[in-house]
Parts: sequence; structure tokens; C-alpha cells
Amino acid sequence: MGESRQELLAWLNDLLQLNLTKVEQCGTGAALCQIFDSIFLDVPMSKVKFNVNTEYAYIQNFKILQNTFQKHQIDRPVPVESLVKCKMQDNLEFLQWTKKFWDQHFAGGEYDAYGRRKGSGAPGTVNTPVAPTGMRTSTGAAKTRRAPTGPTATTTRTRTPLSGGSFPALQQEIISLKENVTGLEKERDFYFLKLRDIELLLQRAVEADPEIEKDEEGLVKQIQHILYSTEEGFEIPAETESQGDDQETF
Repeated sequence: MGESRQELLAWLNDLLQLNLTKVEQCGTGAALCQIFDSIFLDVPMSKVKFNVNTEYAYIQNFKILQNTFQKHQIDRPVPVESLVKCKMQDNLEFLQWTKKFWDQHFAGGEYDAYGRRKGSGAPGTVNTPVAPTGMRTSTGAAKTRRAPTGPTATTTRTRTPLSGGSFPALQQEIISLKENVTGLEKERDFYFLKLRDIELLLQRAVEADPEIEKDEEGLVKQIQHILYSTEEGFEIPAETESQGDDQETF
């Protein structure tokens, strides 16, 4: 029998210096990519996106994982379609298998998880970085970390100038946000093209047999209703308005 959810999360957070609270969060593919990076040290972590929340972005992460499997001849299919749904059972089973594989192939030694994913667009709000742990073995035992207490905890707040070290973090967050926008735009275009293909198929069918469009209860009319319906209150902006004012406002 494999490890429990709590044991797996403790091992995962300790290995990768993350703060995951649910096994379902592995459905983004990012943590799984880094587990295999800890084994092979050749996963392109700069391309792995941690701070994402769309299935399209998850699939991009799993493509990187599948390429790693292919490169190292790992004979195990990755059930991407079920994992990206972020369901507990599917992700638990795959994580249990991943842990067994890691136990068998991790060479031991220090793995600087935070340093490896610095270029991956993973901000501190998702991953709370800590100092790299020392020598690790395949047991993956979790270590207890306590928040600092004492004189530094004060209720008095004063304005202090931004330190030079904060700017790289802000720049990294901006880059991450831009990448998220790019991912959303790609996802939008992906589904738009699918809808456009459906629309073209309907047009060809109607051109071949105009009578099918006259049936108000027919399949063609139902699909057209779905394609062209809008939500209440939605209005298509006039082109003249969007083209008439190109100046930025502040």
C-alpha cells in the first residue's frame, strides 16, 4: 500500500520547498516536473509554470513531463486528461507511483529546489522558499519548520524604503503575470478556432441542404443557438468607439 496523502505532501513540500496543502494541486503538473528534475536534473524548469490556473497551462507543463519520460525511456503513460481535472484520487495514485520511482532512482545529495525553479515564474506567494536542505536520502522525511518569533514581531509599522533585493522579485512577478496573460490568450484562441471550425461545418451543411436549417427543433438550429447566444447584459462594443480613442488615460 502506498503512502498516505499527508505523508506524500510532507515529502513533496520538503523536497521541493513548497507549501502544497492538497494532493490535487499536483494536477498543474509543475510539482511533478520538478520531482523528476530532482532525479535527472535536466528538466527545463524555466518553462514550467507554477502560478497558473487554467487547464491549457497545466497541459503545457505535462507536455514537458512527457518529454522527460520519453527522453529517459520511462515506460509509464501520463494520464494528462484526468490529472488536469485536479481530482484527488487520480493525482494521489500518480503521486504514489512517482514517489516509488523517486525512491528507486534519486541519487541522494542536496537538491536546490528553489534555485532550480527561479526562472519558472514561481513567485513567493505560491512557494515559500527556505534554505536548501542538507543531504537527502530516498526516505524523504519531512522536517518541521517554525515561523520566527520574538522581538521582531511588533505591532508598530513604519514606512521603510524598498530594498534593492525587492525589485528582482517584483520584476519576476510582472514576468509571471505577463506569461499568465499570454497563456490565457492562447487558450482563448484555441477554443475560438474550434468554435469557428464548427461554424464552418454548419455553413457547409446548410449550403448542401438548405432545408435542414428550417427545422427549428433540429440539430443545426440547436448548435447555432449555442454558438450565437450571449449572456444577459453583454453588448458587442462598437468598432467606432474602439478606433476613435487610442490615447491612454491615467
